[in-house]
Amino acid sequence: MEAHGVHQTTSEQRYEELEPWIQWVTAHTGLRLSEHRVFRLGDIVEHDIPQVWEQLEAAGLRVGAISPMNARNLTRNAAFFVPDPWTQTNVTGSAFLRRMHRAICLAVNANAESKMPAAAFLSLITGLLRYARPRNYLQYLRLAAGGVRHRWLRALLLDLFLGDLFIRLTLKTRPDFASLFVNAGAHIQHHYMFNSAAFEGHARNPGWYVRPNDDPVLDAYEAYDRMVGHIMTALPDYRVMIATGLRQVPHERTTFYWRLRDHQSFLRKIGIVGAVVEPRMSRDFIARFRTADEAAKAESILRAARASDGVELFDVDNRGNSLFVMLTYPRDIGADVEVMNGNRRVAALKDDVVFVAIKNGEHDGIGTFVDTGLLAGSGPGTFELRELTLRVREAIRS
Repeated sequence: MEAHGVHQTTSEQRYEELEPWIQWVTAHTGLRLSEHRVFRLGDIVEHDIPQVWEQLEAAGLRVGAISPMNARNLTRNAAFFVPDPWTQTNVTGSAFLRRMHRAICLAVNANAESKMPAAAFLSLITGLLRYARPRNYLQYLRLAAGGVRHRWLRALLLDLFLGDLFIRLTLKTRPDFASLFVNAGAHIQHHYMFNSAAFEGHARNPGWYVRPNDDPVLDAYEAYDRMVGHIMTALPDYRVMIATGLRQVPHERTTFYWRLRDHQSFLRKIGIVGAVVEPRMSRDFIARFRTADEAAKAESILRAARASDGVELFDVDNRGNSLFVMLTYPRDIGADVEVMNGNRRVAALKDDVVFVAIKNGEHDGIGTFVDTGLLAGSGPGTFELRELTLRVREAIRS
């Protein structure tokens, strides 16, 4: 940052439009939300919008990608393309890479309860043995040992692995352009900002949630600093661009995040049958139905669902034959909180949910950009996030 300067990106203005799965589509396509109209995580698969990887392929370049958020793999001859854990699109790579991607998806979606199938766990261990860089072995052990108690360290372990995978595949295939997306830092700010030594507000997290002397945000920045150093050392002939897309500011109201323990079981309890469920990040899931009429009936039930204190449980977006659903109940859930369907008591809510986090940070439209092709004091200063693809193309031409 001292050598190359720090620049700002700008994006949408309305808070409900400040979601990373919106902004990263903007960054990948060069289009504003009003143009690409992709509002939910995973929805990019319903669109054929050319993204930066396809744009560069059309210019005769070879590309690679590791875990790009809300990106559809439309490449024809990528060196590698490993999607994020929430977007249903193809993996470009070996059969082993495809198995490992399925294991990562299971690991991410199981993180709230620390449970995952044995076969997926074995695939992850095999992937670590194959792709982890020896210089990081001690770091993996430290994060694995600490992750038994601290979930944020598990997220950092996954990002460390994605960084090592990115280096290995880039060195092996030498694409003209390759991208790496890591999410633990955003997740950690979102859930643990109040514990950061840099936080100047008055809010504090309870001791049962995170110990007062723990600083997960510092853990994240130390891990990312190390990762950037490894990438620049291993790939010295590549120009490196770093973009955050957004930033986070303090959310100083007490807001709990919950995730359904077994989505289909809960839906049956409240009278919804025949749904095929696809979990998304944290509180979100998609429920697919055979007909629009079935989806509409399910929507009515979900919208009517209340906790016994009268607070709504779900936000629902009807897409015809499917529903995008978010579990929005913001309060702590005790044994006395029940699910109400009209005047009927359905179940004790505590039995059907897993605690995810206490919200500490909320999104803001300003992002950070660093480019090793620039010197401090030069460059754009501030630019729209949608111009990121243009800057990538200009960098490759230069």
